[in-house]
Amino acid sequence: MKFVVIIPDGAADMPQASLGGRTPFQAARTPAMDAVASRGMVGLTNHVPESLPPGSEVACMSLMGYDPLACFTGRAPLEAAAQGITLGPDDWAVRCNLVTIADGPTGPIMEDFTAGHVTTDEATALLAAAQAGLARDFPELVGWEFKPGVSYRNLLLHRGRGSEAAPLAADLRATPPHDLMDKPVADAFPRGTGSRLLAEIMSASADWLAGHPVNVARAKAGKRPATHLWLWGVGRAPAMEPFERLYGRSGTMITAVDLLRGLASLAGWKRREVPGATGYLDTDYAAKGRHAIDELTKTDLVCVHIEAPDEASHQGDAAEKVKAIEEIDAKIVAPIAAHLATVGDHRILICPDHPTFISTKTHSRGRVPFVMAGAGVPASSARTYDEVSAAASGVVIEPGWRLMGRFLGKEH
Repeated sequence: MKFVVIIPDGAADMPQASLGGRTPFQAARTPAMDAVASRGMVGLTNHVPESLPPGSEVACMSLMGYDPLACFTGRAPLEAAAQGITLGPDDWAVRCNLVTIADGPTGPIMEDFTAGHVTTDEATALLAAAQAGLARDFPELVGWEFKPGVSYRNLLLHRGRGSEAAPLAADLRATPPHDLMDKPVADAFPRGTGSRLLAEIMSASADWLAGHPVNVARAKAGKRPATHLWLWGVGRAPAMEPFERLYGRSGTMITAVDLLRGLASLAGWKRREVPGATGYLDTDYAAKGRHAIDELTKTDLVCVHIEAPDEASHQGDAAEKVKAIEEIDAKIVAPIAAHLATVGDHRILICPDHPTFISTKTHSRGRVPFVMAGAGVPASSARTYDEVSAAASGVVIEPGWRLMGRFLGKEH
């Protein structure tokens, strides 16, 4: 049997006045998703426990069938795994965003958590300057290193040495910058053991990046500069049992986001890179669909993750969110569903990881709609796939990490 999981990141939402009181799922034209719903099971699930942050790091771990309460240690270690970085028992990883902080009416605000989607080459040059600044201004911080990732998404690593391990601890909490869009940052700096150190690095980064040739060139081009480093997502290496041992199936991840690449690596899944996949609104949806179909000849389960709906939500743009959902339907769900109909027994699951509300521009916890269909899946009475039809079905699968076991017929 072949299995496909499609994750429209952050697509779940509330009714929008600009959409005539409909959610983006309801407003979007989604004949392929609705066809899956008409022959399958529609319901609700929740991938974010109350005690954990409502981000993709927790929610996608749950969607992949891992209990985040048992496995989650922080976001940055997952992104380190995506880069092939192995963390030792005394090592720490910290997510490092390049951001734009600007003057607001009552103080500095988070103007852009992506620094205008700074390029990877630009980010690499800026982080080199940050590394030099760290060595100059914090000579006592031995074993700390900035690691470039993709665009604004980067890492700060600390290599501990037993008793000389980093002055960080599990109680350290930091606010994701995407939760601060257009909001004051003064009270959003890290809290807990090690927070003063991280806050000092964040503050010093303004001097390290000011006047850098990259920022000068961006300003001349009318682009936003990277004014600061924002540190968050702190953690140590997680322990995740191989997916094939847990569920008896091999898997492949298709994504443009390091977080999902890292989760795939830790689960023992193959990662398939797709040219044109950007992790943004301009991603090549059709290419993802084609590569998923091809990958089904080589593995049991293919997971296609699409970041675009989440990005539209962070921008507060309902029209772009509807467009992203329609692109997913036409260029990913439709061709994959048509192909699956030719391969014999199969199952397909479509489920957002978490809601990202257009009204708040931030991730949230709470129930999201899912639809699964295929061999042995009982059909519900739903005829459309959206939040309202999922709630009306009366089907609820919680906690969310059990959804994967139900989908695969391998419940734990």
